[in-house]
Amino acid sequence: MSYEYDQASLPDLLPLYYRRLFPFSQYFRWLNYGGVTKNYFQNREFSFTLKDDIYVRYQCFNNQSELEKEMQKMNPYKIDIGAVYSHRPSQHNTVKSGTFQALEKELVFDIDMTDYDDVRNCCSAAEICSKCWMLMTIAIRILDRALKEDFGFKHRLWVYSGRRGVHCWVCDEAARKLTQSARAAVAEYLSAVKGGEEAIKKVQLSDPIHPFIKESLKVLEHYFADYALVNQDILGSKESIDKVLALLPEDILFKGSPLDLLKNDFLKVKTAALRWECLKKRVLQMQGALKKGVYGDWDIMFQYCYPRLDTNVSKGVNHLLKSPFSVHPKTGRVSVPIDLKLLDQFDPFAVPTISLICQELDKALEGDEEANDKENEGEPEQKRRVRDYKKTSLAKYVKVFEQFVEKMEQSWKGELLKKSDQQKDF
Repeated sequence: MSYEYDQASLPDLLPLYYRRLFPFSQYFRWLNYGGVTKNYFQNREFSFTLKDDIYVRYQCFNNQSELEKEMQKMNPYKIDIGAVYSHRPSQHNTVKSGTFQALEKELVFDIDMTDYDDVRNCCSAAEICSKCWMLMTIAIRILDRALKEDFGFKHRLWVYSGRRGVHCWVCDEAARKLTQSARAAVAEYLSAVKGGEEAIKKVQLSDPIHPFIKESLKVLEHYFADYALVNQDILGSKESIDKVLALLPEDILFKGSPLDLLKNDFLKVKTAALRWECLKKRVLQMQGALKKGVYGDWDIMFQYCYPRLDTNVSKGVNHLLKSPFSVHPKTGRVSVPIDLKLLDQFDPFAVPTISLICQELDKALEGDEEANDKENEGEPEQKRRVRDYKKTSLAKYVKVFEQFVEKMEQSWKGELLKKSDQQKDF
């Protein structure tokens, strides 16, 4: 049963969400990082967007209880997480000029569907559908593999933005300590689609092909036919065919070239799959004729499907990014962690809205308020609330988050043991 989300109801729903459903315990455990570094949580910046777009920056909290009280008092429409600073963010105006510095933050990535508008026919701007959502699946597959295998990062949290994109939080200590130039270098390494809206050809692969490109290509080969040939039908009309052929290398665009032959091939075969096979065959011929690496078919695959990063988000240590479990005011959907084990099954339209989970909670509590009161008598409110989110569709997403935090906690325990051993040695 689905409940329609009405934006006008948000002010009534947020108080219940922050009071009964927001996973404060796991959230604090995440951002406190085991208390390994003193004042790590206390020097973290939060920013809240309130009703009527009132924006409040440099919020900070001593502990979980203070964070809860403030969020329940302010009921933010949006929560952003910033850097860990040298001082309390709330003191940014009172400390000596130049000493207030952003020291650390998770390495973050932001992928937004609007950056793919030139390679999707099904939707544009803020709209998404199941046909183009595959681009987000591809982006996560490619970037997560590289972050894990090429950089060795273990703690990667992927989160649906609540509307049209995904975010990644790389939480390893080494990632949090990266300088701005190091972050820029990671973002550059992961970027293959370059050039603004005006650029027609945004990918130019050349010899020697980097191992990262080869690994990414394996992912693209798995999804390309479904996304580009079926969902977007990029070889279905003259206009879309011309757009694809314009991406082939310039030095083969001569009369009587394999390109001319390719156009004739396309007239003879009707399906997109067969046309793509013709294109790949002609590209091989071009390679033979030019005696050098021509990767026209790969260029096309990368341009149509490769992740498009907002590198500015990744570069800045002090850049704010929307928090997991924030509610998107336009769609009402909760920004939830994505279970990578079920990535291909992830459906953004199945992500619960705040109206759905609040109604599920009301329904679960209906009729047995008294029984619940007796059962929970004397228990701290935190324990009761843990049970509250479990009565809703939010439960499985909180579980993914819980598993992520638990895995990180194992690594902190090792750090804390090392520290205590070192102290004993003195």
